[in-house]
Amino acid sequence: MKISEYTAFDALGLAELVRRREVTPSELMDVASAAIEQVNPALNAVIGSLREDAERSLRAGLPEGPFTGVPYLVKDLGILVAGTPTGMGSRLFQGLVSPADDELMTRFRRAGLVSLGKTNTPELGMNVVTEPAAHGPTRNPWRLDRTPGGSSGGAAAAVAARMVPMAHGNDVAGSIRIPSSCCGLFGLKPTRGRIPTGPVEGEVLLGFATDHALTRSVRDSAALLDAIAGPDPGTPYFAPPPARSFLEEARTPPGRLRIAFTDATWSGAAVHDECRQAVRRAAALCEELGHEVVLARPDIDWERVRISFRMLLSYQAHLFDRVCPVLGLAPGRDTVEATTLIMAEAGRRMSAVDLHDVLVARDQISRQVGQFFTQFDALLTPTLTTLPIPPGTLNANDPSVDAEAWLDQIFAFAAFTPLFNVTGSPAMSVPLHVSADGLPVGVQFAGRYADDATLLRLAGQLEQAAPWDRRRPRICAT
Repeated sequence: MKISEYTAFDALGLAELVRRREVTPSELMDVASAAIEQVNPALNAVIGSLREDAERSLRAGLPEGPFTGVPYLVKDLGILVAGTPTGMGSRLFQGLVSPADDELMTRFRRAGLVSLGKTNTPELGMNVVTEPAAHGPTRNPWRLDRTPGGSSGGAAAAVAARMVPMAHGNDVAGSIRIPSSCCGLFGLKPTRGRIPTGPVEGEVLLGFATDHALTRSVRDSAALLDAIAGPDPGTPYFAPPPARSFLEEARTPPGRLRIAFTDATWSGAAVHDECRQAVRRAAALCEELGHEVVLARPDIDWERVRISFRMLLSYQAHLFDRVCPVLGLAPGRDTVEATTLIMAEAGRRMSAVDLHDVLVARDQISRQVGQFFTQFDALLTPTLTTLPIPPGTLNANDPSVDAEAWLDQIFAFAAFTPLFNVTGSPAMSVPLHVSADGLPVGVQFAGRYADDATLLRLAGQLEQAAPWDRRRPRICAT
């Protein structure tokens, strides 16, 4: 198989070729490896090889799953792969090797995926661009002088450049949706409790974080969600199971939905005209498709959102003061970026009362947004406040920035996505718009808690009405 043939298929398309024996998993592994070798030097999206692990999987025999033989990449954060380093985008953790797969990796393997490498991520995922000191910046394949976003920026650049048809990502404040918008991909953040977090953690970052993937097609995202969703042993809670498969939902017309839309931030951050235009065009498209579209949004006090995200500060302090000593690691300026140290220090000053404030703010916001979704099926917003920004705009190594100011800088770029990590509601970035100078511009649709199905039905309809997969970035495997 040639690279040009390989890049014409999404993940389910490649899996179908394997099932029909028109190509072997080994051939797919080789052509994907060639695609990575061809374009990754320009992008710095893949920062570690899992080729030996992949070859062992092929020799042992792949399971029969929806993606048997399909090449895949996993993010260097939030997932454990047996016998391989998990650096988390930080110089501090580069020597950390996982003794076993976690539950999510187990399910990826069970789906038949062949993971070939690890993708770049900002240090500990604490940035919305991908420029870690540990590995250097990842570039956007649409324009090398722009960021692919973060924290799943390496995954986004790799999928957009056709190295692989889809790649693992996770999302604590928009880290699947932000890079999807920057790179012209479909990115779904599933409902809180939909994706397993075992075998160690019951929830990640107070439930704000969840895993899934960045894909070119809606059906790939839906089919992967079918493969990995559901509780694992000992989970403290989980989202209600769907009435039918998510893949079937993505193929089903959504009926007439009541969709609210806004292009104004809750924080007061300015919104670029292209992002406003993207929302207006998406709203018009939804109306053409027969939906009721209303200018409306939930009444949210942004300060409550800011308070809820102070859990990131307590996380950093716990990681450095409780976890690192057990691992024999000593964080310092030579191994950890400046803003990460600053956030940890701010976390040390938090009290139990402060943490309780975080939980109260989270729950109050969730109630408000939940009430809003008793009146609407979806909320349409920009994904980001502006077009992909140049590298260096958000400098995680600036020692003069305090913790609160750093969060404000991040949320000035990503002002729309964090709300739905607070609530746990499903949300997706859909690549419906391209700027006048050729940059992708995503729009975000969010839905009611546990109603991933409605979003996938809508996404499938939008993909049919305004296909996006024919667009290709400047840097692309050919």
